[in-house]
Amino acid sequence: MIIGVPKEIKTNENRVALTPAGAIELVKRGHTVYVQTKAGEGSGFSDQAYRDAGAKITKNIESTYKKAEMIIKVKEPIKTEYKLIKEDQLVFTYFHFASYKPLTQAMIKSKSICLAYETVELPDRSLPLLVPMSEVAGRMAIQEGAKYLEKPFKGRGVLLGGVPGVPPAKVLILGGGIVGTQAAKMAAGLGAQVTILDINLNRLRYLADVMPPNVTTQFSNEYNIRQLIPDHDLIVGAVLIPGAKAPNLITRKMLKEMRPGTVLVDVAVDQGGCIETCKPTTHIDPTFIIDDVVHYCVANMPGAVPYTSTIALTNATLPYAIQLAEKGWKKACQENNSLKLGLNVIKGKVVYKGVADAFKLPLVDVDSFLS
Repeated sequence: MIIGVPKEIKTNENRVALTPAGAIELVKRGHTVYVQTKAGEGSGFSDQAYRDAGAKITKNIESTYKKAEMIIKVKEPIKTEYKLIKEDQLVFTYFHFASYKPLTQAMIKSKSICLAYETVELPDRSLPLLVPMSEVAGRMAIQEGAKYLEKPFKGRGVLLGGVPGVPPAKVLILGGGIVGTQAAKMAAGLGAQVTILDINLNRLRYLADVMPPNVTTQFSNEYNIRQLIPDHDLIVGAVLIPGAKAPNLITRKMLKEMRPGTVLVDVAVDQGGCIETCKPTTHIDPTFIIDDVVHYCVANMPGAVPYTSTIALTNATLPYAIQLAEKGWKKACQENNSLKLGLNVIKGKVVYKGVADAFKLPLVDVDSFLS
């Protein structure tokens, strides 16, 4: 198969979808890998490293898309890329369709095959291609939240871990999945008082067993959220409904109940956000303030640590990319139900329920394309 790896062009996105190590694995299996020049530069991988791995370097994004049967990316295509995607071309990336209708419409129009990292799902309901970036984002949520609690950034002026004689900050985490767990570990490690909310009692039992004493768990509902937000300094939105829009757990009115300088970090922003006042921001301009509450809503948080993120992502995606390259998308999805669940849009038809529901679009049975 001919595989293309374009340079990411989303604002401040420094990750690349394939490391030189990954390129070696594809090339030695007889596949052709085209990497756009400087695609790996932001992550610390030179064009020469890809050449040494057996990949070919393309001069621009247009030629990369034109040559490839399968495009491997990190972030969803943006507007300038829509016209580059060809009919029947397989695009393997994070799409997060349910949060952005224009992207969904563009991919329907392209008649390409869109296989989304975020909805590839194992039998135990875990999301293997979302996990590595969720781990990074969860840890970064605390790192960034701690920074924006500082007074120069309009935060409350609170040190997350406190010092002897001064109590630590209070951190509230909405959601006890991968993001929430990693955020809790980081916050607890820095000495904060942490509360995790979730609607899954089994998950809360597990977290109560494995977390240190400065982490407590509570069932997630509106009453408990309202009780907790007035005295918490940092609130992390870590809710995920695979392939669907995140629910708004914190409304605009609730901001009035928070203290000035409270910091909100909405990791769910790429799925629409679980905070009503959330809107996507960038690493260049990461925050905004509403009702004296600081909002940090960067939609590609792991892009700030691209070396770590790129290696972690390739570790997870490469086995699936190899299956797609070796067998073609149809056979690979027939034989691997986890990959099949990653199919969101096929040749102009929506085949993933969460996307169809988000925009009230017709849902087509994915098996009609695989038989």
